[in-house]
Amino acid sequence: MFEAVETGIAKSKGPISGTVKRGNLVITAQIPKDPETGAVIGGDIETQTRRTLSNLKMAVEAAGGTLADVMLCQIYLVEPGDAAGMNAVYREFFQEPYPCRATVVVKELLAPGMRIELIATAQLG
Repeated sequence: MFEAVETGIAKSKGPISGTVKRGNLVITAQIPKDPETGAVIGGDIETQTRRTLSNLKMAVEAAGGTLADVMLCQIYLVEPGDAAGMNAVYREFFQEPYPCRATVVVKELLAPGMRIELIATAQLG
């Protein structure tokens, strides 16, 4: 059985555990939401990516790890042109060796105005 991790990020209104852990394995899904209010923030892709990755950092740290423990990121963007801006901010949070990553362009994401969503897998060391 896995456990839900209390991250300090506002909980979803849906039946979702944003971060789960079993042993040293952590899986988390993050969006550009204000950690206190839970509201999706507006702004360009850099702003939304920075908030999403800040939430990822909070979640992994709450589980007992660091961003260096993240092995896989699956990133969903709604605009192909946002990849460059997302990559610029991504480099602020991760260093080589970078996590394995897939970046997919989708038609839309659940919340209006949301430009990015990610799922990450970490193995705590």
